[in-house]
Amino acid sequence: MSETPVVVDGRSLDLTTVGRVARAERVSPRLDDGARRRMEASRAVVDRALEGNERVYGISTGFGRLAEVYIGESRRQELQLNLVRSHSSGFGRPLPRDEVRAMMLLRANALARGNSGCRPLLVERLLDFLRLGLTPVVPEVGSVGASGDLAPLAHVALCVIGEGRIDDGRGPRPTAEVLAEHALDPVPLLEKEGLALINGTQATTGLGALSTLAARIAVETIEVAGAASLEALKGTPAPFFEGVHEARPHPGQQRSAARLRALLDDSEIRESHRFNDPRVHDAYSLRCMPQVHGAAREVLGYVERVLAVECNASTDNPLVFPDAEGEGGTIVSAGNFHAQVVAQALDFMAIALVDLAAISERRIERLLNPDLSGLPAFLARDPGVESGFMIAQVAAVDLLGEMRVLAHPASVDSVSTSAAKEDHVSMGMAAARKLRRVVECLEYVLAIELMVAAQALEFHRPLRPGAGVRRAVEAVRARVPPLEGDRVLTDDIERLRDAVRDGTFASLHRGLGPDVESPSSSEPASDR
Repeated sequence: MSETPVVVDGRSLDLTTVGRVARAERVSPRLDDGARRRMEASRAVVDRALEGNERVYGISTGFGRLAEVYIGESRRQELQLNLVRSHSSGFGRPLPRDEVRAMMLLRANALARGNSGCRPLLVERLLDFLRLGLTPVVPEVGSVGASGDLAPLAHVALCVIGEGRIDDGRGPRPTAEVLAEHALDPVPLLEKEGLALINGTQATTGLGALSTLAARIAVETIEVAGAASLEALKGTPAPFFEGVHEARPHPGQQRSAARLRALLDDSEIRESHRFNDPRVHDAYSLRCMPQVHGAAREVLGYVERVLAVECNASTDNPLVFPDAEGEGGTIVSAGNFHAQVVAQALDFMAIALVDLAAISERRIERLLNPDLSGLPAFLARDPGVESGFMIAQVAAVDLLGEMRVLAHPASVDSVSTSAAKEDHVSMGMAAARKLRRVVECLEYVLAIELMVAAQALEFHRPLRPGAGVRRAVEAVRARVPPLEGDRVLTDDIERLRDAVRDGTFASLHRGLGPDVESPSSSEPASDR
């Protein structure tokens, strides 16, 4: 299989490409020629400032509170080396391989934009690591998201200079040994280059991008789970009538309703109770799916837009702006390293996903509660002797409790650092770590709802559910057999969670009826 080229130019990276490179699919990243020229021009501005012996932050001065300390010419490269070593002070569990790869790609792309004053060699070395599958060991704790993700990125920079530890697929080893095996020399840092490598938002953005890609799949899955639950509870699709959602035209709500219509189309279960049903309408967890699921879609769209900008942004300090003639330029100390916009977006995404888990858990309760479902208690074949899915719901509630704690926004918890020079920080990495766990919890809750809904539908045979729900049940049954008696459910839940994460359920609406972006509906809103 040939490798897919990925052009790194500082301007055109998208989330899907970040995910593909992070997963180490067969990719061959290279630095764009135009980006190389921009980097060389910005480096020339730094060199001219050095020749003029100008006082420039992080180039001829110390860092943070030490910015007032002037650094003489003979010690400026030592300054960059000490910066990388001193800031490589993270601790805790190493970040997963895909998250570190995302960080490296994003940092390379940020430098390629041409505002960082460093040589193209730094980007090329990061791309070497990606191409060769060399992953720096980066502890997950140590960043407050301003001045950027200093500690995580410093651990990457440490490997660029030949120090620290790197994993080439055989476990962490001294970087110098691994580089020698691949005929790569350590990169000695020139003035500004240590700062350029570590001063940015790429750890927060990288983790956030991967969690948002996973969240996208979970959001696309929840309509499948909800449609299966509605069929199992003999609910009505009437609230999903197109006109209802044209009357309140939030795009996320409209898309959610359209997908539900497609999933529920051609249902024998629905026809079995279309007429003479004494119920007027369903509980909110069924009736309000487009409104609740759609709200999460709106948040997802916002977060993806924020990340798309951040993936192609210059986020270090100071920034270098060559003039149009290439004979001069400006070096500006500013604050693009502050990750507040990303941290807030990731916190917002976590809040939205927690609410999806909440509505999913309420549907699980309705499926298992005989007073609400009209089905055997806990969907057991012999209730009393058997407990059925009783503890599956308990596990979902356990996850939901944890998720509600994680919904507290990290981005409001600024604590002053660096002797009050960095007196407002974003807590971006905390927000990113929280979102990663929230997505994981939601995947498990959706797996439980799919498992329980598929079992509830067994009691309606031989009636068939809607076309999309039939596909969902087939996907569940390919991994989990019907519950004929009590058994250990752990492996069942894990298999379904894996299927949720890999997108098995997210695409089940495809090819069902009209385009879900703008479908029509033959279901009158007045029918139950």
